[in-house]
Amino acid sequence: MPAANDIRKGQVIKHNGEPHLVMETQHRTPGNLRAFVQVKMRNLRYGKALDQRFASTDTIEVLPTERRTLEFSYADRDAFAFIDPSTYEQIELSAQTLGDVSNFLTPGGKVDVLFVDDKPITVELPSTVTLKIVESADGIRGDTTSNVQKPAKLETGLVIQVPLFVKEGELVRVSTADGAYMGRA
Repeated sequence: MPAANDIRKGQVIKHNGEPHLVMETQHRTPGNLRAFVQVKMRNLRYGKALDQRFASTDTIEVLPTERRTLEFSYADRDAFAFIDPSTYEQIELSAQTLGDVSNFLTPGGKVDVLFVDDKPITVELPSTVTLKIVESADGIRGDTTSNVQKPAKLETGLVIQVPLFVKEGELVRVSTADGAYMGRA
């Protein structure tokens, strides 16, 4: 097993029996104390971030990972089906595993899935997605003195704020980071 000095950003390590994604590492040697490695990591099962300090000589278990691009196929209650375009293998993920990612999934949309020991752990979306507005009130003429916005329901069920000129049936780009309107597609 590698020492704590060998941990790099992007690796998945086992800490307290759970897989954690390393987001940041810093090697520190304070004054006349022993060197240590400060690691910022995120628990892949629960999403909780934490800072952990390891002695530079500690051994850390690095888990084998694989990242695959999958295509969203359909949703059935609490299960979301994805297909690997190269092997046509179907993989089902629970709504709990997906979390808020399900608000941005449309049939045929591509996502990156991180596998640890051949088990899907996290789903990563592109930075923006294009979605269709299925329900939106009409803007009132003359109500344009400032950046006035109205709620709009998207095809996935997500409700976002859009400018008054955006109409029902239009395609809009939405940020997957915070669900904000980015513009028309």
